[in-house]
Amino acid sequence: MVDDFSAPLGQNAPRRRCFRLPFTAPQAIATVSGLFLLTFLGFAIFGRDPMGGEPIVTATYDPAKLPGATQSAIPPAAPITAAAPNGQKTVTIIDGSSGQRREMVVGAEGSTDTESDTPVLQTGINQRLLENSRYGLVPVSADGLKPWRVYAASTDLQRARAATMPTISLVIGGLGVGSAKTNDAVLRLPGAVTLAFTPYGSDPGKLIARARAQKHEVLLQVPMEPYDYPDNDPGPQTLLATASAEQNVDRLMWHMSRFRGYVGLANFMGSRFVVSDAAMQPIVQEAARRGLAWFDDGSVPRSLAGQLAGAQGAPSTTADLVIDQVPTSAEIDKNLAKLENLARERGAAVGMASALPVSIERIGAWAQRLENRGILLVPLTTTLMKSKSS
Repeated sequence: MVDDFSAPLGQNAPRRRCFRLPFTAPQAIATVSGLFLLTFLGFAIFGRDPMGGEPIVTATYDPAKLPGATQSAIPPAAPITAAAPNGQKTVTIIDGSSGQRREMVVGAEGSTDTESDTPVLQTGINQRLLENSRYGLVPVSADGLKPWRVYAASTDLQRARAATMPTISLVIGGLGVGSAKTNDAVLRLPGAVTLAFTPYGSDPGKLIARARAQKHEVLLQVPMEPYDYPDNDPGPQTLLATASAEQNVDRLMWHMSRFRGYVGLANFMGSRFVVSDAAMQPIVQEAARRGLAWFDDGSVPRSLAGQLAGAQGAPSTTADLVIDQVPTSAEIDKNLAKLENLARERGAAVGMASALPVSIERIGAWAQRLENRGILLVPLTTTLMKSKSS
């Protein structure tokens, strides 16, 4: 066999004939790809299933039931309102996709349902009592309504009963940071116990909504400068005795924008701040202008809060006792008994406590038998209204 290696020099071996394609390999690949693409486009344009067999799910939803929607949220549809008796409105909501109509009767904020004797929309937020600030929505008085009365938890019937009996109000403070501790107070304590929240929780709105759903009144605790500041630091945006009135009011706006539905403000620490007339006056004045009550936790004997609130016409009260200053069962029980004696002597008494497990346990057990001893446990606003009428 003659090939290129065995052939004599200068002579070429005969070459085999082979079939050659009229185009190169890359050209062939491009041609096949083009044919595949044309085929796919044909199915996409003229086929009955343009998604090529992908499953399609069609879902319907109620905008009012979306995650995060609250009782006060208005579904994204055009509402049509009509007048109804007793200050109520009939709202017709039209679903924009289906055209379905749904009617809802909404009561006036703060009004009372005569059948159940409970406030209408207890967990709702009155949008008229909110205004924009640089930090978000903050409470304000409007149309003769004030947040401290609109968000009061008791009914007229309960307040009338409280006017004829000795009463005790209890405020549990320091809530909002630590959801386990907060949930324990919300769920285990009677609804008549008022809960005070600091502004620093990761999701304060959810905790406040849960508390108000359990019929607890809510206070906002405003961090204020103590004597040993900054070694003892209440937290970011603390109101300082050395700051200007404008700076402190601006910081107050930040705190007030953190959540909604509170009846008033309370000091969080503040041993230096609450004894300064120049520091306290603009803050109490702002609270009064916005229709908020003021609660002094009683930790600073020389506090000016009550005196300044009275001068501004704002409802206020001061705790008579911090019941768990010594956090033992024996001391807490002893101070609760002292509150009972004060209530019988004066007609009303107010106590302050922290959300310690021992405090929650002792208050819960004590509250179960309190009415049998002729004393009512009432929300803080009931005590405020009782003192205004006396």
